[in-house]
Amino acid sequence: MECLYYVLGFLFLASRLPLDAAKRFHDVLGNERYPGYMRKHNQLNGWSSDENDWNEKLYPVWKRGDARWKNSWKGGCVQAVLTSDSPALVGSNITFAVNLVFPRCQKEDANGNIVYEKNCRNDSGLSLDPYVYNWTSWSEDSDWRSGPGQSQHNVFPDGKPFPHHHGWKKWGFVYIFHTQGQYFQKLGQSSMRVSINTTNMMLGTHIMEVAIYRRHGWAYMPIAQVKDVYLVTEEIPVFVTMSQKNDRNSSDETFLRDLPIKFDVLIHDPSHFLNESAIDYKWNFGDNTGLFVSNNHTLNHTYVLNGTFNLNLTVQATVSGPCPPPSPRPPKPISFLVPAGDNSLEMSETPNGNCQINRYGHFRATLTIVEGILEVNIIQVADAPMPRPKPDNSLMDFVVTCKGTIPTEVCTVISDPTCQVAQNIICSPVDAEETCLLTVRRAFSGSGTYCVNFTLGDDTSLALTSTLISIPGKDPAFPLGTASGVLISVGCLTLFVAVVAILVYKKRKEYKPIENCPGNVVKGRSLHGFLHHTKEGFFWGNQEKDPLLKNQPGTL
Repeated sequence: MECLYYVLGFLFLASRLPLDAAKRFHDVLGNERYPGYMRKHNQLNGWSSDENDWNEKLYPVWKRGDARWKNSWKGGCVQAVLTSDSPALVGSNITFAVNLVFPRCQKEDANGNIVYEKNCRNDSGLSLDPYVYNWTSWSEDSDWRSGPGQSQHNVFPDGKPFPHHHGWKKWGFVYIFHTQGQYFQKLGQSSMRVSINTTNMMLGTHIMEVAIYRRHGWAYMPIAQVKDVYLVTEEIPVFVTMSQKNDRNSSDETFLRDLPIKFDVLIHDPSHFLNESAIDYKWNFGDNTGLFVSNNHTLNHTYVLNGTFNLNLTVQATVSGPCPPPSPRPPKPISFLVPAGDNSLEMSETPNGNCQINRYGHFRATLTIVEGILEVNIIQVADAPMPRPKPDNSLMDFVVTCKGTIPTEVCTVISDPTCQVAQNIICSPVDAEETCLLTVRRAFSGSGTYCVNFTLGDDTSLALTSTLISIPGKDPAFPLGTASGVLISVGCLTLFVAVVAILVYKKRKEYKPIENCPGNVVKGRSLHGFLHHTKEGFFWGNQEKDPLLKNQPGTL
């Protein structure tokens, strides 16, 4: 009796061998198994079930670490890069792109052949053969003539024949995409794009896996495998950029009181699924100003109090079209960031049998509102009192005032008249005072028109203003710096003539300030550090370190 059990067991195992030996797509591409009802419910258009058999004779399967991978490509290994435009709103299209990266000195030419780059040396030196793989020559070989045997080789792993479109024989790569228990196969060159409609896809996070084979005689050889994670969601993917004039760093979500903040909503919709939708934006800024509803993706809002505020945005998109089937869901619930009582899908039927589908997206942020420098103005430009001995440079005093908090630093950029080419950059600390009224002294190396920019900053804000100033040339008949020694040794008549000459000189030297240019926002973590590094690229030294420039109290 025991022998009979052994015989029956052997016969049972023998009967199972053909089934176990035959590989299926899910054996080759990932280990995820989807129940039959899920596969039927989320059937992707043009895709096939991964329960189909895989032709291992034409498409051998190598495990990770197999030594044969090292010889799968001439000159090294091929890397595959897989990207997608995830996340995707259910109903829209999601696109996957695969790009092959060849070993050094190899590239794809216009005909799809893989060739060596000219004058490029790799580890094996220069190659005498210009081709790594010549698909064109192989396709034109006499063996490509139609015959009963050839059709057995020009097929995909599941046995389906290659589509005979123009140039198909010159395409040397086979791509097999696999996700959610289904696969899609395509013949192509070194890059491939596949788009999928997500209407029947399960919601949640999924994995896309791609296997790439190359032609190898009458068979195919694996050269790379790659995976990527993507997301299908009922929530409209929403992002918001926030910017404000004079704000030093908008990324920290700290903004200034009494200045408008610009909110710009970006909806991630690469397939333009919502192009024909009516979209509403509902804003609650958390400062008891009420609910703002707009159909414009940009909005300005001003906070008038300091503190912390919770920003809430709800985006509603209404799509008209055929009533879709219920979206399949994964067996385990996935938590979506949807407020209680607000469904991400609402649907109502219209008289013509179509449906109005409402989709929702949400954005939340916590904003900190503080005081800052709100405005800067130049109220006076005048000649600086001339020290003895008189310097070669012209000195000017700028009286600068500001609104808001007291700045801790002031930086000056002296540029050409277009305000584009910097000639001198100076930064100085500012002593805290009760009012913002600064006198800033700056030197100008020669005559001409200059653009002068003043930037005042503190920990949270930056404010700037600009003006144009004209410096006239000096009269060579009255050189500065040497006249005083000569004038002392002569009589009163000479002294009188010298005084008249000085008066005439001062009368001729006119300074005409130009109206301030509109202020612009300058953002950065350290104004002094940024301008200091910029200055080092322009100048070797700093003339403003001369103590003559700070010989009066309250002058920077």
